[in-house]
Amino acid sequence: MTNKTAMTMRRLAFCALPLSLVSSLATAPARAQDTTVPAQIQSQTQTQASFSEAQIEQFVAPIALYPDPLLTQILMASTYPLEVVEAARWSRDNSTVNGPALQDAMQAQSWDPSVKALTAVPQTLEMMSDKLDWTQQLGDAFLAQQQDVLNAVQKLRAEARAAGNLRSTPQQVVTTAPAPDGVASSAVQQPIVIEPVNPNVYYVPVYDPAVAYGAWDYPAYPPFYWSPPGFVASNVVSFATGVAVGAAIWGGCNWWNHSVIINVNRYNIFNHTNINITNNTWVHNPAHRHDVPYPNARVAQRFDRANEAAARDALRDRANAQHDDFFKDLNNAEHGGVSSDRADTERADAFRRTEGNAGDAERRIAPALPDRRDGAYGRDGGDRASESATPERREFAPRNDAGRRFMRSRVQTFRPERRAMGGRGVHGRGGGHHRL
Repeated sequence: MTNKTAMTMRRLAFCALPLSLVSSLATAPARAQDTTVPAQIQSQTQTQASFSEAQIEQFVAPIALYPDPLLTQILMASTYPLEVVEAARWSRDNSTVNGPALQDAMQAQSWDPSVKALTAVPQTLEMMSDKLDWTQQLGDAFLAQQQDVLNAVQKLRAEARAAGNLRSTPQQVVTTAPAPDGVASSAVQQPIVIEPVNPNVYYVPVYDPAVAYGAWDYPAYPPFYWSPPGFVASNVVSFATGVAVGAAIWGGCNWWNHSVIINVNRYNIFNHTNINITNNTWVHNPAHRHDVPYPNARVAQRFDRANEAAARDALRDRANAQHDDFFKDLNNAEHGGVSSDRADTERADAFRRTEGNAGDAERRIAPALPDRRDGAYGRDGGDRASESATPERREFAPRNDAGRRFMRSRVQTFRPERRAMGGRGVHGRGGGHHRL
């Protein structure tokens, strides 16, 4: 019996072996699939490009002790890093322009109003331009995680006050924001508010973030320390020489709602406008972003779609105009009425005029604007040149066939620029907010 029992057990084990192999093969794909799930989640997280609490505090530490209006002006302008660089260069080249002359000069510039405002505080623009990587990261964090950014400012202000480095001075007043109706002030910490003593004169704080807030909580993310050239600090938090800004600084903050707001009266004075809005919450205008991408997928989807309709309409108008001109001029070229060499020459001359007369910034930005037609002829077929022409990418037309040569030169202009396009209006349309 014992031998028979052993034999039976061997047979059962032998028969069970294929079953175990089949089972292992069936579960292998499932295990492989399970191992890919964390990778997919990690990829999605990276695509969102969110910033940690340590990173955000590192970004805001150099400016968290600035007066609220100047702080919010910097946050708004940081979302347009290319224009910040251009404005900083302009300020260096026009350092003697201020007061009403500065207001007049800004009307000729195409920058976002938040960037124009900082020309009244050239020290701040200089810092943002010198630390351009920081400026872009600050703007990206502000667009994607605005509440986190404003919360980080309040946390650092509380730490600076606890360390004895934030208090009212002859340059600025430190208070707390009263709780709105229905909110018990004792239940939550009241936001710390910093305002200039004189709203028309700003003394920019200069301090080392590694010292002003006490012991820094994130050694792996140290904030930078920047001071104007030749500046000598007298305290942990010192102040640069006051600058008269007039109505240039028009930003503000609603700390309880975590929103950046606009002082409409000051905005109208400095920008020579007459806007009258009931909702004064600031909204980012993607038209001034130019070629700088949005690293956060949700932010990119939100603001790229805001410009999509305008870009589509502009491309449609441009294509229709060039479509009509193409067949009209091609017909003339085949009958000797219009020379393709003349069209190509006028196009090249128009571009040379743009290159010769425009500044570096205009030459770089102009091709991205959709409302500038790059044809040498209008719908009427006359010799009216466009205001700004787009250069041909390549010239490779055969010389023995006028019709084919003209067709190839015209087809080049149908290639749309792959850049963000949009208008430059003051008002935005979306949810009752206004893009400024």
